[in-house]
Amino acid sequence: MRASFFISAALVFTLGDLHLSGECPPGRWISLAPLPAPRQELAAAQLNGKIYAVGGLVGRSNANEIYDPVGDRWTVGADLPVSTDHDWAVALNGRLYVGAPGGNRVFSYDPATNVWTDVAPSTYLHGGTAVAAVIDNRIYLAGGAAGGMVGNELEVYDSPTNRWTTLAPMSCARNHTAGGVIGGMLYVAGGRPGNQTCLEAYDPATNAWTRKAGLPTGRSGIAGGVVGGCLYVFGGEGNQLDAAGIFHELEAYEPATDSWTRLPPMQTGRHGISAAVIGNVIYLPGGATLQGFGATAVNDAYVVDVP
Repeated sequence: MRASFFISAALVFTLGDLHLSGECPPGRWISLAPLPAPRQELAAAQLNGKIYAVGGLVGRSNANEIYDPVGDRWTVGADLPVSTDHDWAVALNGRLYVGAPGGNRVFSYDPATNVWTDVAPSTYLHGGTAVAAVIDNRIYLAGGAAGGMVGNELEVYDSPTNRWTTLAPMSCARNHTAGGVIGGMLYVAGGRPGNQTCLEAYDPATNAWTRKAGLPTGRSGIAGGVVGGCLYVFGGEGNQLDAAGIFHELEAYEPATDSWTRLPPMQTGRHGISAAVIGNVIYLPGGATLQGFGATAVNDAYVVDVP
């Protein structure tokens, strides 16, 4: 078994002029046990100290595979009831919630019983990788594509009432985007069509979006994870300067200064990825190493050097 948090000597970087004006701390890359099979355009979320990788392209599209960081190993949970890709996943009140963009069905998974159940369907399809996050015990779902969506739609799910409510739309319509929650606000960065730089923040108290300093490298097919009050944005596709069409960039946003920090690149550049966070570690299972189809089983993580 490979040791967790193994650090290769090749991953020692000199930051120097890589910093922009932000203050987000750097970190180091670690290599972990690979996915049981290659998958891209999957959803990842953490629940009870484990990482769930659900759905995706190329591999089993109804797979529910569970990574245990303590043992550095994968196990298999009950299959998602449908096949899906470009899905979203979050944890709420001890359950995993997953949206299947092929329709607008939403499922809840109970790890204690290993059973999936349907909950109220979302109003919009939110295909093409929307941003899903939890604020004050409610699931916020922003952006995406399909089903006549503009791509700027935002809605919120309340589990006690099993009801979705439509909220103020984003100013930027996009899919294949990424985001996270900092200080009770939802941040959404990048996306397509095109390789967008748009970053905006949603305040649930005012039901309003505010544009922020743009992502330094416009990208889509990205992943985002929040550690220490910073949003870290990984990878992407559509890079005309890269032979594989991949963005290897890692850039982090700090709301306190409305600024970005450019950090050393991913050790394996990918798109079609989703991030899940435990403590100061951002896990990135799977994805693709070629623009379009190029699924990989790589499972690595970025350990942020939080002071």
